[in-house]
Amino acid sequence: MVRTRIAAAGLLAALCLAPVVQAQQTPAPAPAWAAGREGSGMAANLAPHAPRLTVTPRDQLPLSAIRLPQGFTAEVYAHGIPGARMMAEGPNGTIFAGSRTIGRVYAITRNPDGTTRTRTLLQGLNQPNGIEVVDGNLYVVAINRVLRFDNIEQNLDNPGSGTDLTAAFGLPTEEHHGWKFVTAGPDGRLYMNVGVPCNICEFDRDKFALLVSFRPDGSDRRIEARGIRNSVGMDHHPQTRELWATNNGRDWAGNDMPNDTLHRVRRSGEDHGFPFCVGDWADPGAHAQRNCSEFQQPAALLGPHTASLGMRFYTGTMFPEAYRNQIFIARRGSWNREGLNGYDVVVAKLDGESRVTGIEPFLEGFRDEANNRFLGRPVDVHVMRDGSLLVAEEQYGAIYRITYRQ
Repeated sequence: MVRTRIAAAGLLAALCLAPVVQAQQTPAPAPAWAAGREGSGMAANLAPHAPRLTVTPRDQLPLSAIRLPQGFTAEVYAHGIPGARMMAEGPNGTIFAGSRTIGRVYAITRNPDGTTRTRTLLQGLNQPNGIEVVDGNLYVVAINRVLRFDNIEQNLDNPGSGTDLTAAFGLPTEEHHGWKFVTAGPDGRLYMNVGVPCNICEFDRDKFALLVSFRPDGSDRRIEARGIRNSVGMDHHPQTRELWATNNGRDWAGNDMPNDTLHRVRRSGEDHGFPFCVGDWADPGAHAQRNCSEFQQPAALLGPHTASLGMRFYTGTMFPEAYRNQIFIARRGSWNREGLNGYDVVVAKLDGESRVTGIEPFLEGFRDEANNRFLGRPVDVHVMRDGSLLVAEEQYGAIYRITYRQ
């Protein structure tokens, strides 16, 4: 009888412990960035390169590694800006920089002696990558919020909580590819991206993988382009006023496919093909097969997995004539490619008909090809009023200023 009771007690304990043991053995779900990696045949140890989110001393910045065409010089404009990404400039010359993982917005002002001062303007936001200044008001677009800070340059030390325009814009709040880029168009509207909430999947093509625009109060939503997977850089041609945008291709299709792309939007609402096509490459992972001739072709291919992000037309006069109205593009650099690609700034050269005739190197030196490592990750470019070019570098939290002298 005693043995029977002991056996019964043991069985009961085993049954009670079974769910606990099973729960302990259940593997954790794969992170969103790994979707599609299993079975892709690519290296199992490929994973995103996390940026350094601590202040990097000036003497540890890779300034000496930068290579530029003859006549151009790079200097450190500002440093100690962990995670610095997309930039915008206020009427008085303040440079605002958003971030992703660290959740901050910075304000960089220039002192009379030419040095700069950096303030942490806002913090605790969910990936406030998208920033723009319109009529002296700073717009901050995070994954789940849209905020406007009026007369921002008069309130740098006390910006307040801003005006909440989240409901007015009604943007999706999915985390995967949910960070935004925003720019003001020549028509006074705000243009931004809505990334796809997956690597490649079936989704509402009127809600995701879009370029959209709004009036500054969030009204009058208009789809500018469909089928653009994840654009984190846009600008308007200074003469034709056409919208152009960079785009990041999907992951795990191989080391050399697909390309990141540059897009020219000629008419509002046109379809650029994702998830079905990247140019004339029909994606075998799409949920349906379509003829790529149905879609608008990209203006240029920017290389596989280069993470092409911020872009601006050069509208200054400091650089030689050959750079006027050409597109500077920051390529942050690959993480899901076994041989690194990108980590530079290139120029898309356009002819008189706004056709891309080539992609030329401009800022190099951050990619150490011999050792397959990188020294910096350019994420955005900005043309200053004096014609110099700012380059935001996320890995070490610095902004470089490029000037030209004959």
